[in-house]
Amino acid sequence: MRLLLFFTAFLISNSAFSQNYYLYVAAESDDMVSLLRFDGSELIEEERFEVGVMPTEIEGPHGITVDPNGKYWYLSLAHGSPYGTLTKYSTETNKPISSTKLGLFPATMQISEATGLLYCVNFNLHGEMKPSTVSVVDPEIMVEIKQITTGAMPHGSRISSDGLYQYSVAMMSGELFEIDAISLKVKRKLNLEKMNMMSSGNHQMNGNHSMKMSHSMVQPTWVIPHPSKKIAYVAGNGSNEIIEVNLDDWVISKRINVGKGPYNVEISPNGKYLVATLKGEGSTGIWDLEDLTKNKVLKNTTMVSHGIAISSDSKYAFISVEGIGGEPGKVDVIDLKNMYLKSSVDVGKQAGGIAFWKISD
Repeated sequence: MRLLLFFTAFLISNSAFSQNYYLYVAAESDDMVSLLRFDGSELIEEERFEVGVMPTEIEGPHGITVDPNGKYWYLSLAHGSPYGTLTKYSTETNKPISSTKLGLFPATMQISEATGLLYCVNFNLHGEMKPSTVSVVDPEIMVEIKQITTGAMPHGSRISSDGLYQYSVAMMSGELFEIDAISLKVKRKLNLEKMNMMSSGNHQMNGNHSMKMSHSMVQPTWVIPHPSKKIAYVAGNGSNEIIEVNLDDWVISKRINVGKGPYNVEISPNGKYLVATLKGEGSTGIWDLEDLTKNKVLKNTTMVSHGIAISSDSKYAFISVEGIGGEPGKVDVIDLKNMYLKSSVDVGKQAGGIAFWKISD
């Protein structure tokens, strides 16, 4: 009996370490995407494949996301003539299936589980600073069905856990936008500049709207809504802060001073951890949302920290780090509970967009 109990305990203990975590990361200066596997102790590059259609041009793979059903992944190619593209790939073969044109410099994206539609912001680096758009795509037939006007240089974007709202931030006009994922209209916008804390930063949006362009001091680069609370967090890249927004009252409720150049922010699926890349110092910050005094800043394995993907079991954060010049990019794995860097692997140059795929035994 004792031997049987020992053997059972051994199997349970062993199974805890048999899980594999899979994710994708894009290398913007190499036109490459890597499929990575983390076995609980070591991060491994399983496969690296070329993306894009113009072999003599760098097309800049930027945003990447995996369909909620896990069967497909999607990649924005930012550099077009002049418009960028969205390409759909099979997770089974990692081969392209179909593509569609989007706007100028398409960046981050996500698919709503409520509508099944994909929402991708068009960053628009070209010409004068002016309002840009969010492209809405039917990913089944890969057709853009609408572009929704938002702010100047929209970059980070995420969808609420119920799939009903898409949030994005406009870097140069310093605004947070809430789009109704069903009506495909901007519902609300919020000015994120410092004079607007708990005050007049909220605006209801109906139909066409005018927008006064200004150079934001906050320069927001990312937004993530909390999975279970009516709160969102915004990376203030220019103001070195993370901004907490109360989504019920549509006001700024807190400003958290952090390190230099917060770029991406993500929240673990269980709602416990807030993770932010500090691009200006090559570090990643982790906060326990139940007690913000429990936090840690970890140095990444190279400089220019970029993207974040968190495993579906909330155990690990995978950080893409661009590197400098001709250096390879890196992906670092952080153990969230114990707040330490566990493993790292080289990928293509200027590692940026990153997306978690699945856990597999």
